[in-house]
Amino acid sequence: MSVLPKGRSSFRIMLVLIVVGAMVLAVLPASAAPKADRNRSYAIEVLSSPAHLVSGGDARLAVDVPPGNLGRARIRLNGEDVTDDFRVVTGTSTLEGVVDGLVVGDNLVQVLPNAQARGSASSLTLTNYPISGPMFSGPQQEPFLCADDGDRANAELGPALDEDCATETVVSFKYMKTGGGWGDYDPTSPPSDVATTTTMDGETVDYIVRWERGTINRFIYSIAVLSPNGQDVEPDLSAWNGKLIYYFQGGVAIGHYQGDPSGSRMLYDYGLGKGYAVVYSTGTKTGTHYNLELGGETAIMVKDRFVSAYANPVYTVGVGGSGGGIQQYVYAQNHPGLIDAAIPQYSYPDMVTQTIHVGDCELLERWMDFELFFGDPTWADWEHRSWLEGLNASNTVSNPFGAVMPPGFPAGSSECINGWRGLSPLTLNPHFGTVPGISPADQAATDWTHFDDLINIYGYAADGYAASTWDNVGVQYGLQALVDGNITPGQFLDLNANAGSWKNEPEMVQEGCPFIGALCAFDPTGLDPFPDIWPNRIDVWSARNMALSSDGGVTPAPRKEADPGAIATAFASGMVNVGAIEIPMIDWRNYLERELNMHNSHQSFASRQRLLNYDGDASNQVIWFTDDGVFDQTPMAFEVIDEWMANIAADPKRRVAANKPAGAVDSCFDSSGNLIYAGDDAWSGILDGGAPGTCTEQFPIFSTSRIVAGAPITGDVFKCELQSVDSAIASGMYGSWAPDAAEVARLNAIFPTGVCDY
Repeated sequence: MSVLPKGRSSFRIMLVLIVVGAMVLAVLPASAAPKADRNRSYAIEVLSSPAHLVSGGDARLAVDVPPGNLGRARIRLNGEDVTDDFRVVTGTSTLEGVVDGLVVGDNLVQVLPNAQARGSASSLTLTNYPISGPMFSGPQQEPFLCADDGDRANAELGPALDEDCATETVVSFKYMKTGGGWGDYDPTSPPSDVATTTTMDGETVDYIVRWERGTINRFIYSIAVLSPNGQDVEPDLSAWNGKLIYYFQGGVAIGHYQGDPSGSRMLYDYGLGKGYAVVYSTGTKTGTHYNLELGGETAIMVKDRFVSAYANPVYTVGVGGSGGGIQQYVYAQNHPGLIDAAIPQYSYPDMVTQTIHVGDCELLERWMDFELFFGDPTWADWEHRSWLEGLNASNTVSNPFGAVMPPGFPAGSSECINGWRGLSPLTLNPHFGTVPGISPADQAATDWTHFDDLINIYGYAADGYAASTWDNVGVQYGLQALVDGNITPGQFLDLNANAGSWKNEPEMVQEGCPFIGALCAFDPTGLDPFPDIWPNRIDVWSARNMALSSDGGVTPAPRKEADPGAIATAFASGMVNVGAIEIPMIDWRNYLERELNMHNSHQSFASRQRLLNYDGDASNQVIWFTDDGVFDQTPMAFEVIDEWMANIAADPKRRVAANKPAGAVDSCFDSSGNLIYAGDDAWSGILDGGAPGTCTEQFPIFSTSRIVAGAPITGDVFKCELQSVDSAIASGMYGSWAPDAAEVARLNAIFPTGVCDY
């Protein structure tokens, strides 16, 4: 193991203006500026990052020289001649090199032709930031807990050296054993069981990997690349296929922690074995935090490190599931050039719009459970819960919370329970989430919500807590079920009078059993269910933090309104995926609806509709489903992406869609990975209203509580436009139900400001 000086990575990236209403932050790097005629001027391009977002004190540059003028100009950094650090790129009139020793702040790069040279001088300002960050994400979060000894051991790192959780940057070498699994490689005493691997270029080499780890932007990063022909401090790129994988990891967390690195992501076997370099960071793992502005900043810095210290890749492809898929969508939108292609797995369009319908789950579960407790058998059939929640429900899937429900509670469950229970308080309740190791005083002083995690974006509301986007004013829960005749008008009215909303943060309290295990030390079967146990001691719904009716719905429960400005900020900051994405994407998932998995399948189509809404074109996105949760179609996706990127490189003037290879088409596969159907009509009937396609029939799509209340499939309407109850009735919104005068009065009492007009 060797110790390297800390540095940073680079890449060809640009931030472009994203316009949605009154949006958005954007910065145009030098690489995006129109290049002057090469016969008249020199052009400087930053390969490692945008010129205004350099980090770690170095940057890889390319200088385009007018033909015939190589060797006739000098390159200067802050007045110092650095020409000798540049080399001619074979077959071109371009010079490439790394400038280092950059000062924090602005640095001037100049290209000065001599008297014999054609072309005019050129200059570029590089703005450099410390390796510890931040660049644009704002003040860094406090308190912030460094990775513990065990977590650092996963990356073979030593102790934290300062309050930024920095560690020494280390390099070691690993090898794949012939029997499988990684081992330590010592070049002075080579092991006898080194496996070989065949790269995508057809080269068979010893499977030895150079593995670099350290800290960037306070998070633990990793760079891995095949190194069969040299195990020295300097990278051996002899077996590198010239392409880079950025592995984005999922999970759910709300910050204040450096994170625990994943060995399987850092040493991504498939990618390394094919010759890709692989980069990774705990700062781009949503199991560390869900601040996607901070995550995007971290990704820029990590890639900057790779490009500056190793080389400029032919292309960078993102991969990763769940929150890792979200990051690919959001970063492709907010930071064009960071990744050139994407393979989002089990994805959602973004994080913050998921809170809209997930925040409804427990409101609806509580209402149905209490209706069942008090004698309405409708909700004993779990499949009926999809009428209100949109998400799947099943009479046969086990309920993980069944042991704490009342005796005789019917078997079965819903995705709201199996997939999402516990995440509403984690997102909304400032008392619930904590990070082990933070002092009790810091825990008590910290607001543990998603919105406080992004306080630099959302800011503070009038009550002193983070501004929130969550809103259910005017939402008519179960509207489609009413129109379809699945629930009666009386049930519809009672549901909307009693569903309620979430309390404002100052009124919230800590959760109960089962979320706080110490409160569950009793036998629920031996006590009267109401009110001794449910919901006063056992509170699976977080009902203690709901705003509910005080008299059983006679006085309708209040609805919650989003904080002023929070929704606009969510869009303006790029936290909402609006579909401003142009790169090739293969959106793949196993079909997991039958097991009530949280990765519900309609999300791929929500992303597609957002692409269509943005500019009428979603041809850069391909959707693949594979049955069950066993076979992994990702290696096939890498092959198709590589062919797609090769086509783009060969003819960059053509649109992304025009460069699609034959395999880049909507498809579905069986549980063994065999093709069921491929074609542009595979998913017909989901977004176009046409007859169901072959894949649509094979893999039924579910929805959400807001969609069955009338909202669009995009799932990005935080707060609906309102119309009067009279207007809703006149429009035929309620189907065959014609409310009488008393029912109209009841609707107006429940919805005093009107109902949603989606």
